Parts: sequence; structure tokens; C-alpha cells
Amino acid sequence: MPGPSFDDARLESADQLLRDDRLRYLAETGARIRKASLSVPVGHLERGERPRGILVLGSESRLVRAVLEPACPVPFMAWPGPTLPAWVGPLDLVIVLGGHEAPAWEVQCAHEAARRGAQLIVAAPEDSQLAAAAQSHDTTLLPCAESDAMASAVAVLALLGDLDLGPRVLPDHVADAADLVAESCSPARDMSENRAKDLAAGLAEGLPLVWGATVLAARASRRIAEALRRASGQLALAADADELEAVLRAVPPRDLFEDPFETQSDPRPVLLLLDEAKVPERLAGAADRLERLAEAAGVRTCRISSGDTNLENSDVESYVTLLQHGRYAAAYLGIGLGK
Repeated sequence: MPGPSFDDARLESADQLLRDDRLRYLAETGARIRKASLSVPVGHLERGERPRGILVLGSESRLVRAVLEPACPVPFMAWPGPTLPAWVGPLDLVIVLGGHEAPAWEVQCAHEAARRGAQLIVAAPEDSQLAAAAQSHDTTLLPCAESDAMASAVAVLALLGDLDLGPRVLPDHVADAADLVAESCSPARDMSENRAKDLAAGLAEGLPLVWGATVLAARASRRIAEALRRASGQLALAADADELEAVLRAVPPRDLFEDPFETQSDPRPVLLLLDEAKVPERLAGAADRLERLAEAAGVRTCRISSGDTNLENSDVESYVTLLQHGRYAAAYLGIGLGK
């Protein structure tokens, strides 16, 4: 049974779009990042002896891992739960990100880390069960609102950079990157000059296959695929290049003589490449292979870039730029489908 059809006329009413809660939430991302970064840490950690190891768990823990792993001077792990590893003790640092709805296992892990005497950094509302469970003399609380897990993660990354445990992250610059995307993807801009609206129209033609070139672009690809699935109610796949190549090789070539208005056929893939101009050397040629396979099968290729390769943007700024463009496209996709 065919799903709802995409109507780009739904993206032309700026007044109506400005009242859309999804777009308003995205437009306020920069403000939420600034607000989280201004939270005054309770029990601020001082530079001192490096921890033996760092464990991070909770919402956006994989984003923290993607940023820290290449630069962290000590062993680092993102932990999926449901119990705390046996090795965690007084020499280690545990980072917990969550809110009022934090799962019970996360609250229990925070309590257990405090009981064992580990240092803790907890990003959560002050009145949350998670913050209460993690209380100790060695706990630093970042009293972040829970409405945006990414904003909390940026605040944590900035604190870790100050402690020389990761790269320097400037929340104001990250917020500026989000604001620039909000401006370029504003509902007031028509489709001819709005990358997200144009991207939504392209993605509406089929099932998105999303690939990110760098570690953080790959992380953004998964988040964008999630947003596209929620917006459209249809499949969207984020995967490594080899896996997407296998999918594209299985796509039958497009019949040039097929009338799309008379023939009912299964939706075809749409390839979405993130930051293809910044492919690491080890993946050289991966984007070209994906594009060639897509062209051979008659599959549309769309792109999102985090900016000029000559610009000195931090990895986190690039990540937010990619993610916000994808989230705006997903929001416009849902609106165009009448959802």
C-alpha cells in the first residue's frame, strides 16, 4: 500500500511553517547549547592527576566517545550497561549523561560508581533521581536541562577539554554553527535557496541510504537516519560503505521507459553522502565507488557538507552542522508528506 505523497507546496507557506514545533525546536538548538554551557558546575573538577580510565554512559555517550577517543590521553570506553564494569574504582572517572527519564540501570550505575569512590561528572537536572544517586565528594554535577541531550554532551566535552582530557571544545562556536544552519534552512527561505527543503524533496523519492566519511560524520549519519525514519514512517539506513555498496549492487537498473504514473513499483534508494570531501585516507575512493554504483543503478545522490575544507572548524562544529542540516531535511520531509 503506497504511503502519503510528498507535496512541496506544503513547504511554501512561511507563516505556517514558522508555527511548526519541529522547526522551532531545531531553530533553538544554538540557544540550548549556550544555556547548557553556562551551567555552573557543582563541585568543579580541578586539573590534577589523570584518571586511570574514563567510562561514559547515558544519552549521547557515543558522541562523547567519537570526539574523545582520538585525543584522550587515557583509556576511554562508552558503556552500554546494564551494570558497571568490575574494574571501575577510585582511580577512574565516570561520566553520566541523562535526565528525569534516565533508565534504572543508569541510575544504579551512577550510584555504584559513587559508592566505589570513582570521580564522577554527571550532566542532569539538579532535581533528577540520577543527580541524587550520583552524589559524593568526588562528583561534579553539570545541572543541564534534559530537553537536548546533544547540548549536555557539548557542555561535558567543553569541561573535559578544560581538564586536558580531550580536545578543546568552544560551546559558543558550536552554537554559532547551529545558528548558521538555522538561518540557511529557515522556513522563510524558499526551496531554491533552502538546502534542507531541496534535500527533503530529493529524499522523498525513495529510501535513504546515509553514509558519513569521518567518525563523527558516521555518527551524524545514524542520527539523521533516525530522524528520517521518524519523519516519514519509512525505512532509512545508515551504514558503512561496504554495506551500502552491497545494497546498491542489488538495486535493479531503472527502466528508462517506465511511466511512474502508470506503474506501481517499490521505492528505490536515495544515496545521501555526508562530508564526502573530507574522506580519511583509509577510505579514499569509497565515496566515488558509492556514486558510481548509484549512477549505474539510476539512484539519485544527495549531499550534505559541513563547510569548506579550508575552514578551521572543530570536529564538534562539523558534526552539529551535518546533523542539523539532516534534521531540518527530515522535518521538511515530514511536513511535505503531511505528517
